[in-house]
Amino acid sequence: MKQHIKVIIPAYNEADSIAKVINDIPSIVNEIIVVSNNSTDNTEVNATKAGATVLQEPRKGYGYACLKGMKYIANQKIKPEIIVFLDGDYSDFPEQLIELITPIIEENIDFVLGARVKEKREKGSMTPQQIFGNWLATYLMKILFKSSFKDLGPFRAIKYDKLIALKMEDKTYGWTIEMQLKALKQKFSYLEIPVKYRNRIGTSKVSGTLKGTILAGIKILNWIFKYSFK
Repeated sequence: MKQHIKVIIPAYNEADSIAKVINDIPSIVNEIIVVSNNSTDNTEVNATKAGATVLQEPRKGYGYACLKGMKYIANQKIKPEIIVFLDGDYSDFPEQLIELITPIIEENIDFVLGARVKEKREKGSMTPQQIFGNWLATYLMKILFKSSFKDLGPFRAIKYDKLIALKMEDKTYGWTIEMQLKALKQKFSYLEIPVKYRNRIGTSKVSGTLKGTILAGIKILNWIFKYSFK
C-alpha cells in the first residue's frame, strides 16, 4: 500500500541551500513543509519556488519550527502515515529518505534515525564539540536507558501516530534528544540507518557559535537527566 508521507524542514536563513534540499527529496513524498524560523533572507521565496509549502514561525528555535509543522499537519483532513524531519542546510542527503522510511513500511518499525557515522561523514562536516556531544549523550543514554543509539542526527522518520503519542514539547535545542528519550520510554521499536553527511551550506546556527554549542549541550543533558529519574 502506498504510504502518505510528509517532510518537515525547519529553516533559518537557508536561502542558498533550501531549493537543493527540496529538489533532492524523492517524489514519493506527498508534501514538503518548510518552516521559516524568522528568516530574513530569501529562504521563503526560494522554498516556494521549489514547490514546498512554506510556513512562518517567528519564534526562534528548532523545536518551535518543528511544532509549527506538526500543528499544520494536525489541522489537515488527511493525515500522513510517516513524517520525515531533515535540515535545510543541505548537510543531509535527502535522497536517502527512501532508506529511512523502508524499515517503517516493510518491517513496521516505529522510528528510524539517520546516523551520521564517521565513515560516511565528509571531513569537517561535524565539529569536534558536536562529535563529543553526540558521544556523551548516546553513552549516557546507553547507561541509563539501555539504548543502542549512536547519534542525535536531525534526519529521521517516524510513524505519524507515534509522533503524536510522544507529545513533543521542546522549543529549542532539545528537540532531537527529547524524541529519542520519549521513544525509549514508550518502548517504540527503533532502528538507526547509517547516512552520509556533508559540510553544510552556510554557518551553523548552533554548533557554529560558542553560545549555541553550550546551550545545546546543557539542554541535551537536562533532558537525559530529567528522564533518568522518571
